[in-house]
Amino acid sequence: MNKSPLSLAIGGMLAMAAGLGIGRFVYTPILPAMVDALGLSNSQAGLIASANFVGYLLGALLAAVRLPGSRRSWLMVALAVNAAGLAAMALTTSLAAFLLMRLIGGIASAVTLIFASALVLDRLAAAGRGSLSAVHFAGVGTGIAVSAALVATLHDWRTMWLASGALALAAGLAVLLLVPPDHAGSQVKATGPRQPLPRGFLPLALAYGLFGFGYIITATFIVAMVRGSREIAGLEPYIWVMFGLSAAPSVALWTGLAARWGIRRTFAIVAFIEATGVAVSALWLTSASVIVTSVLVGGTLMGLTALGVMGAREGGGDPRGRIALMTAAFSAGQIVGPSFAGYFYDLTGSLSAPSWAAAGALVVAGFLTFFRTASISLAHESARANRSRSGRA
Repeated sequence: MNKSPLSLAIGGMLAMAAGLGIGRFVYTPILPAMVDALGLSNSQAGLIASANFVGYLLGALLAAVRLPGSRRSWLMVALAVNAAGLAAMALTTSLAAFLLMRLIGGIASAVTLIFASALVLDRLAAAGRGSLSAVHFAGVGTGIAVSAALVATLHDWRTMWLASGALALAAGLAVLLLVPPDHAGSQVKATGPRQPLPRGFLPLALAYGLFGFGYIITATFIVAMVRGSREIAGLEPYIWVMFGLSAAPSVALWTGLAARWGIRRTFAIVAFIEATGVAVSALWLTSASVIVTSVLVGGTLMGLTALGVMGAREGGGDPRGRIALMTAAFSAGQIVGPSFAGYFYDLTGSLSAPSWAAAGALVVAGFLTFFRTASISLAHESARANRSRSGRA
């Protein structure tokens, strides 16, 4: 069954919307209602978020294993588990159960990202329509915006989780129709030795991990920050929708610039912009500042994610293992961030110190990729000069 590249890209977009936009990020707009209803502390809220990211790490490691079966089958299983895990959050008030459900949800999100990206992006590249990868990655922002708008119409935290699960299930069923079965020979299990990591991969992976730490504090607590300030509490229904709407079209911008400037150089620039957005929230807590933070962090989150996956795909061969390693590094940063921030939030009543730490991590990530790009360019220039001298000799 053949599908047009556009319908395939839309299928990828819906997979990303269900598994990441909803599966990972709907916790942010639901969190304030859960805190009010259940009396959760900020440390507990951060711990629940971190459990999801521990699951994300485990999912990345699982996807790196040479599993039997097709990529599409694993993608569909992950989407089904994701929807069930979201709905199950409404069935308990136990912190231990919340941790378990978000852990399972994190595994499903990582498997979705890795298999959807490997499956859809490979097919788009083979069809000569790689530019449609922006549609695929726009799914995360779309899922954030749509689920945030849905949650804003509801008042009970249980109903929010059930509605989010139903929305993710509907998107998953659409993926089943839009993403056709794998062709012969595209099984997950592969033969032959693993290829060595390409030059410059490790600094990029480290930068990706710092990015995970740098964005997640704002992404987890921005709605709670808004609700906690009487002066700007009226923005609560809109701030996360704005975050998602900024994320959805941003991938096309940043991947377009990467085609001109290079993936790593663009990654560095986007990391510096995101650091600015995070720092703004540390300096001021006003209507203007949270809007700027929402737009800058939302508008760079998926750009950095897409650039990281694109960088991991460089080097040829099956990119799944490299994408999994990048996702694992990303997860490590995410695991630390929410618990670290929640602890300081309870201790000081402010997210200023964690936000400054996050902004600093993003700056380091930018310098890692910027200077690594410069050193690789110098190495290439030196190699060309040596070849030229050898030719003249």
